[in-house]
Amino acid sequence: MATILAIESSCDETSAAIVQNGTDMLSNVVASQIKSHMRFGGVVPEIASRHHVEQITQIIDLAMTEGNATWEDVDAVAVTQGPGLVGSLLIGVTAAKALAFAHQKPLIGVNHMAGHIYANQLISPMVYPLLALVVSGGHTELVIMRGENDFETIGDTRDDAVGEAYDKIGRVIGVPYPGGKIIDQMAHEGEDVYQYPRAMKGEDTLDFSFSGLKSAVINHMHNAKQKNETVDMNNVAASFQAAALDQLVGRTISALNQYPEINHLLVAGGVAANKGLRSQLTAAVEGLDRPVTLHFPPLSLCGDNAAMIGAAAESLYRTQQFASLALDAKPGMSLS
Repeated sequence: MATILAIESSCDETSAAIVQNGTDMLSNVVASQIKSHMRFGGVVPEIASRHHVEQITQIIDLAMTEGNATWEDVDAVAVTQGPGLVGSLLIGVTAAKALAFAHQKPLIGVNHMAGHIYANQLISPMVYPLLALVVSGGHTELVIMRGENDFETIGDTRDDAVGEAYDKIGRVIGVPYPGGKIIDQMAHEGEDVYQYPRAMKGEDTLDFSFSGLKSAVINHMHNAKQKNETVDMNNVAASFQAAALDQLVGRTISALNQYPEINHLLVAGGVAANKGLRSQLTAAVEGLDRPVTLHFPPLSLCGDNAAMIGAAAESLYRTQQFASLALDAKPGMSLS
């Protein structure tokens, strides 16, 4: 049974966790920077890096304390290698390398998106083959896994990620960063009266596109302002979310129809916390002509956290896929 100290610092959360056997979360400490970035309407990379420097040592110590772990208990140090903001990634990678060297522990580099998928393993076993819908601020992907650490991307965003679109629309309609949660709440109070465009509707593709949707909302708001028209922001949120979810749910169901051998669907990433997505995807899966088991991580594991990195690292530890002390950050690291 491997006990892994995991570190995550890919964006604006500093996190450390102690995870046993890839399934048991002994601790998971997350320091959020939302208040620091809120006044800018988004993450400022330089500020994020400085906060990581200030917090990472304390967060690691707290994770060890809450996990009741000593360095004799720790079998390996795992860290997010990419993708993410290069400055933020470097803080975590440097800390992990220093700890691995000082305590003579194996070092494991983990893909951040693999971590989001493996967050589900902290709740229930992952059954292969499976389909994962990865939805976050930087990524929107459909990924097939036929075994451990075996990733095949069958659908990707051609422009913006869905989480990024949510945050940008949030700024346009005047809600504080991060806008995704608030837009989801507003959408349940409004109606899809504006019928914003559905990208690539009718096309035979599993790819996503949110740039046109984002532009449609921005243009609508701009034109309304020029004409001094009153716009119901709840209806804007509802119309935007309806168009976004039509893509996410529609492409996911199309993928399940194209791969009938897959009977397990995982949802991963920060947007997995969206109540509208959870509701609509659940209903769509129940409407399939075969039973498909749908897995959502708990809200506490949807956002960036180190426990998911520890979960993803377990199989890499078991197969001795260790990194050297030359490990470097890879901000554009691919899942496949």
